[in-house]
Amino acid sequence: MSEPLEESCPSKGEDEEKVKAIPEGMLAKRFIRALYVGRFQPFHLGHLEAVRYILRNADEIIIVVGSAQESHTLENPFTAGERAYMIRIALNEAGVDPAKYYIIPVIDLDVHGIWVSHVCSYVPKFDVAYSNEPLTRRLFIESGFKVESIPFFKRNVCSATEIRRRMLAGVSWEELLPKSVADFIKEIKGIERLKDLAKTDKV
Repeated sequence: MSEPLEESCPSKGEDEEKVKAIPEGMLAKRFIRALYVGRFQPFHLGHLEAVRYILRNADEIIIVVGSAQESHTLENPFTAGERAYMIRIALNEAGVDPAKYYIIPVIDLDVHGIWVSHVCSYVPKFDVAYSNEPLTRRLFIESGFKVESIPFFKRNVCSATEIRRRMLAGVSWEELLPKSVADFIKEIKGIERLKDLAKTDKV
């Protein structure tokens, strides 16, 4: 872990000037490598803000694309490959250094008692997990990991569920995603896919 900055008890004004003089990338981080799990159906601005927040506290981030085996359903319309690509182009658009992150798809394991060890078998070692999801937090805590919360970003609209609802309803959704991700979803005809999945042949 990075060494903490030396404290010399300066006055408030001196302290502020010293912090301003240190480039953001040179500030000491609390963690070496952090884990962030999500389905990213799709990857939206809230997810992007979460990645930025985590990288302010950790040198590297492992982004786990959960439920990697799921696709072509109303809750999970996009494939693991499509989601990984969304994350990559969004972080590239945001200017995030590729050396700072890993994107790793992980399939589900519906046995909660061994789920954390299952995830760990797919990813590099990490020293903290970031999540707001209650079950995910509990499982990592019970497995002995440090768990941190993530500040919510426009939670009332910046949720994948709300974005998918807007896509189906024909309501504006593009502004809730990085532009590169919105463009990619249009390119792969993701809206048409969702609308087809919402159809039924039942009478």
